Amino acid sequence: MSEPVTDADDFELYRDDWGIPHLRAPDPLRLAYAQGRATALDRAWQLEVERHRSQGSSAAFLGPESVAWDRFARQSRLDDTARRCHEALDAETAAWVGAYVDGVNDGLAAGAARDARFARTGHAPAPWEPWVPLGIWIATHILFAGFATKLWRERVASALGPEATTLFATDGPGTAGSNGWLVPGDRTATGAAIIAGDPHRFIEDPGVYQQIRLSCPEYDVLGLAVPGIPGLAHFGHTGSAAWAITNAMADYQDLYVERLRTAADGASVEALGPDGAWEPVHRHTETIAVAGAEPVEVEVLETARGPVVTREETADQTLSLRYPPRVRRDLGFAVLPALLRARTVADIDRALDGWAEPVNVVHAADTEGGLLHRVAGAVPLRDPANRLRPVPAWDARYAWQGWAETPVEPVQGFAVMANARGIASPLGVEFAPPHRADRIRALLSGSAHWSPKAMEEVHRDTHLASAEPLLALLPGLEGLSPAAEALRTRLLAWDRHMEAESTDATVFSALRTATVRRFAADPALAALAGAPTGPEVFHPWLYLVPRVGYALEGLLATELLPALDRVAHVRAALEETAAAGAPDVPWSHVHRLVPWSALPDPDAEWPGLGGDHDCVNATSSVPGFTDLSARASAARYVWDLGRREDSLWAVPLGADGVAGTAHHRDQLPLWARCELVPVVTDWARLSRESV
Repeated sequence: MSEPVTDADDFELYRDDWGIPHLRAPDPLRLAYAQGRATALDRAWQLEVERHRSQGSSAAFLGPESVAWDRFARQSRLDDTARRCHEALDAETAAWVGAYVDGVNDGLAAGAARDARFARTGHAPAPWEPWVPLGIWIATHILFAGFATKLWRERVASALGPEATTLFATDGPGTAGSNGWLVPGDRTATGAAIIAGDPHRFIEDPGVYQQIRLSCPEYDVLGLAVPGIPGLAHFGHTGSAAWAITNAMADYQDLYVERLRTAADGASVEALGPDGAWEPVHRHTETIAVAGAEPVEVEVLETARGPVVTREETADQTLSLRYPPRVRRDLGFAVLPALLRARTVADIDRALDGWAEPVNVVHAADTEGGLLHRVAGAVPLRDPANRLRPVPAWDARYAWQGWAETPVEPVQGFAVMANARGIASPLGVEFAPPHRADRIRALLSGSAHWSPKAMEEVHRDTHLASAEPLLALLPGLEGLSPAAEALRTRLLAWDRHMEAESTDATVFSALRTATVRRFAADPALAALAGAPTGPEVFHPWLYLVPRVGYALEGLLATELLPALDRVAHVRAALEETAAAGAPDVPWSHVHRLVPWSALPDPDAEWPGLGGDHDCVNATSSVPGFTDLSARASAARYVWDLGRREDSLWAVPLGADGVAGTAHHRDQLPLWARCELVPVVTDWARLSRESV
């Protein structure tokens, strides 16, 4: 470990009325230290959970339920990749990351003393190694590009034929997605641009984004940090420039089918390479400690393509994962301090040329009228088949051939990004339906005098355009019972808004659930209905009912399943819903938030929500499985380029990661209503805190 670059006397910690940390230090290194220390004070438990998840050691204090993830983390070599990426950092960036780590290490003990979860689990924090932030970043995003979807497509192709490979294409059941929009100054009340949006992730307790301000003589930036990572990677406002991202839905991770054999020495393993020769395979064994259970041994294999993430008895089920950070030894971390120093859109654009992981669509604007809409990140050039399914490792046709150019487009009118096809289309396969993007554009077109406060209405919108294909089948149904007739009349009169207080929204969801389950039970899909096999971490991508639920809109129209009698299923679902008695309760009574927590509180009560998967207010349920919402806006923001102090933001829980404290859940009621809290920039309105 390095000697700390500073100590607690070298920075100042202030907080606003929401407990949000505002940090001030004499230089960037001491400010990075301050960010690490303040984060450890507020979120020690979260930092330790994320560190151990990146290292594949979380089961040591969280127990057997964490073994599946730990096994995957070790087999995919997340921590080793982080070390390699750290070794490749330039000296200036390495020192900056190191200062952050020093701050974390100096704050962990005090932070742990605030949080009873350490005592409950018997876990004591240990000093971080310099590469831990890079490991957390990799672990956070390794499933972001959805390479596990290729396992599902392989299953679909095997069951229904290659032409059906993308039959279930849709944004789900993914871990990523976002809304974002840029309103140029000619459409705002102040004449300056506004950037707004919200990243969609699984909601966690503590929250995955941290509101924070970082100030030193070189810069004064506020934004949303990822706890455990220095700087503001995704969302920031420097005063004269601001940026925000959404997931580009790019495909940049590949699965290779490996042919392995035992080498002549009887102990080592070889893989068949693309030149027809047998190549050596890295092989070792690791042990996962498990609280309350026996340790688990894990075999770690790596071919020339990448780490083996699934290995079955048959060779065609042995798959290696090739992902850019391991190939390039680069995450783009040098971009992070460059973004903090950005003064213009040109500065942001130049910095993002070095971005690598994950691949994002970016909006940026500055006070001089500069606007930016581009993609940033590393996407390999390779055969189109790589994007769809696992490909044979022994065929040179499927090798990577360099890196794709990242698209950029001029901003003409509003720029909207909502994971739909658009600027990033050349880089991906599956994108979100256009409903969120189209709805945002329609809402923005309704005014030429937008203000930051008015953006709450865009965030709050609950119109569900994806309901239309299902509802469009109702008028043609014949021979309905009186109860089903009445239900049809009611649903056709519904305004298609998933409002929190709407009982019609609840009724529609009940019909949708019945329809999804009937589709999933149809003999045409029987070959896909079995329980998933292989590593447990991939199972969420491999269940049929959620896949049907998210892809229902397409399945209602596709010609690829001629034996699927859609009208009969919808008619039966309508009768079933009517016979069960329409669930006349507000949508928010059944559509409740259920955050993930490493150590759940069984007595916690969570609010009901409006919105749904394809609404701008994207509070995702799993159609056909549950109305509960585990994935939603992990933060909301409005960056005003006219007056930064008029900007707004909110997170699902609060600034403090310790349960029961004043600022642990104080933003939750506002967030549930899509309301935002003011950004404070006046130091005189902040309270200084002893550190």
